[in-house]
Amino acid sequence: MHFKYCPDCGALLSSRVLGDEGAVPWCDGCSRPWFDMFPVAVIALVYNRRGEVLLLRQNYISTEFHNLVSGYVTPGEDAETCARREIMEETGQEVEQLELVLTNWFPKKEMMMIGFFARVSDRPLRLSSEVDAAAWHHPSEIASLLSPRPWSTSRILASRFLDRNRDC
Repeated sequence: MHFKYCPDCGALLSSRVLGDEGAVPWCDGCSRPWFDMFPVAVIALVYNRRGEVLLLRQNYISTEFHNLVSGYVTPGEDAETCARREIMEETGQEVEQLELVLTNWFPKKEMMMIGFFARVSDRPLRLSSEVDAAAWHHPSEIASLLSPRPWSTSRILASRFLDRNRDC
């Protein structure tokens, strides 16, 4: 979101050069900058102790490709807590080990994605209403089931997971 008016006082913003940031929207009345804002979400490649990867079907996201667990970070929540929460909410799986893997700009939705690998305890799946279906897949299957777009965070996470686990 690019601000034109100050969210605090409603004044039309001017532009001010702030060091290395260059020209940014500035409120003369409040004496503060208003940097562009964008959504932040987590995405997790969930796998179990056997090395199988959990892929979701979420028709509201795609009817063509499978998805990884993802969700928006809420105010006051850190990315790790969000990843654990989303995995539990969407799949009923408890995270045993969480590893930050990447951050990736997702141009389609103009948002920042924070990607994780999450090993889970492999309990019975308990899917949320957001998830149409979910299943465990052998790592050799996942590349063909995810979006082929090179900027896809799911694709990048899967590639890194497969590179790490080449023996699968």
